[in-house]
Amino acid sequence: MTNISNNLFSSYVKNEELYDEIYDSNGDIKDVYKKLFSLYGEHSLTNFVKLNSKAKASFFNQGITFQVYNKKATQEEIFPFDLFPRIINPEEWDIIEKGSIQRSKALNLFLWDVYHEKNIIKDGIVPIDLITSSANYLHQMENLDPPGGIYNHVSGIDIIKHKDGKFYVLEDNIRCPSGVSYVICNRTALKRALFGVFNHYQTYSVTNYAENFLELLETAKPNGVDIPNSVVITPGIYNSAYYEHSYLAKTMGIELVEGRDLFVENDFVYMKTIKGPLKVDIIYRRVDDLYIDPLEFNPESVLGVPGLFAAYKKGNVTLANAPGTGVADDKAVYTYMPEIIKYYLKEEPILNNVKTYHCSRPKDLEYVLEHTHELVIKPVDESGGYGISIGNKLSKKELKKVKKEVKENPRKYVAQPIMSLSVHPTYIEETNSFEQRHIDLRTFTVLGKEKEFVLKGGLTRVALRKGNLIVNSSQGGGSKDTWVLKK
Repeated sequence: MTNISNNLFSSYVKNEELYDEIYDSNGDIKDVYKKLFSLYGEHSLTNFVKLNSKAKASFFNQGITFQVYNKKATQEEIFPFDLFPRIINPEEWDIIEKGSIQRSKALNLFLWDVYHEKNIIKDGIVPIDLITSSANYLHQMENLDPPGGIYNHVSGIDIIKHKDGKFYVLEDNIRCPSGVSYVICNRTALKRALFGVFNHYQTYSVTNYAENFLELLETAKPNGVDIPNSVVITPGIYNSAYYEHSYLAKTMGIELVEGRDLFVENDFVYMKTIKGPLKVDIIYRRVDDLYIDPLEFNPESVLGVPGLFAAYKKGNVTLANAPGTGVADDKAVYTYMPEIIKYYLKEEPILNNVKTYHCSRPKDLEYVLEHTHELVIKPVDESGGYGISIGNKLSKKELKKVKKEVKENPRKYVAQPIMSLSVHPTYIEETNSFEQRHIDLRTFTVLGKEKEFVLKGGLTRVALRKGNLIVNSSQGGGSKDTWVLKK
């Protein structure tokens, strides 16, 4: 065990069995963190507690919250934010950025293929039953050309650093990847609380996301439209990510709407305004596929717009992300990502996959049932960290239950080795001290017709409970500001 000696971090203890991102291979603090530790060390613990409270108050006053659904009663909570930032050097970021773009492009090509010629299936790279059995495959999207040829306008790639020091992708999120608003708000909160610290580093801005996103989104406008009118559609104020929906609409300078604010006439979409109908050309949607149009999907949906999908099929409106993208962020499809990248891009994967067992394969299922105690079991179609079982944390009774569920529905589950996510100094209120906590990184990649953009920062998520490997906010996680240093 190694201790850091300065006022604020005097009780910080390094566990040698974990990969701590602040240390180099010699066990010394990395050069990029030395100045940061010196500056933070100038604060007493009492003063830092006050700064932390100030940041929490800032989040509360801005309404930066999220909904937690896995408790007896749904409740709204302040998004936990840690004031000690994560630093990524230019060399590491170059790998992360190129790898994120590579995966996003490959996923877009995969989606086009599976909804058109299905060459990757015909060539025996991906099995047909993997696609047809996916709950997120929409037959309505077959042979439909999305405006601009783009399905996953925004992709959220979840990346970890393992104890071997290498980056691995845990999963791809391309339905409605959330969290980008927290990236920007984290930066704002940290600069307000510790502006003098931030000024000592040359760090890329994250506040340019909205303008870049809107610019690239508009490159996928419908044919015949010169200046597109864009909106963000939300399920409403009770959605877990409503703060993000409203924040993005505001920073993009476009309207935030609900389904009831839109209507379709002659296969064109219009927004109701006090001055009369206004044509809508691009919809950044945060409403799930099956709820976007009650005439085409779930007839009981009150969140969508009747006739919206008909307008989309005619090419009169752009939906971002496109309906049916969920078939590609199915965790079973994830197991084929190295092959998908090689097939479409003729390149080796830049970012590694984690070894993954898909339980629909007999041999994989046999291995998973024999080694459940040392694996992470994940449902293929869940998000937010829900439904995950970590084998070495389960009792015998819980292990038995998990095995039963996997055997009854093997298509629904994948399994991975328990990866040791890297750790980072994090302020823990309960102990009033800094401790090691596991982290990951969600990058946000935006695809346009001819170029792409990766937000230089991403969302560093923190598992605030000691020893916990699940970083999702819905599972008690928080986040940090992420500094990508300029070259």
